[in-house]
Amino acid sequence: MAQIQGLWAEHIDRIGMVTSALCFIHCIAAPVVLSLSAVSSHFIPSEEHTHRLLAVFVTIIGVAAIGFGYRRHKRKRVLGAASLGLALICSGAYFGDLFPSHMSEVAVTLAGSCCMIFAHRVNHTFCKDCKKCP
Repeated sequence: MAQIQGLWAEHIDRIGMVTSALCFIHCIAAPVVLSLSAVSSHFIPSEEHTHRLLAVFVTIIGVAAIGFGYRRHKRKRVLGAASLGLALICSGAYFGDLFPSHMSEVAVTLAGSCCMIFAHRVNHTFCKDCKKCP
């Protein structure tokens, strides 16, 4: 059991960084790809549905990774950055239609992704340098 928990602790922040980076890449690349191919947009699920699904996925990974690291290290800046990042990502996904423009929705989501990448990176650094972490 301890070995599985050690593997989980070692890799969860990396998974979180990759998921947040994929979210960031999606926000940058999706408009470009969709604008280049009008036909492909018919095969992609609705943008709203995709963003909400990604927000849920990022939230699950983020809470697991940051929660695990916070219980061990008690670093409030990691918790703060992750909370801000998740709030921005979820507000972009669930309240994006209330924003003044699509670009502001993208900017809020990108800012949230950057906060999450930062939080995962700092959390990973603490775990890497910690004697308590495997």
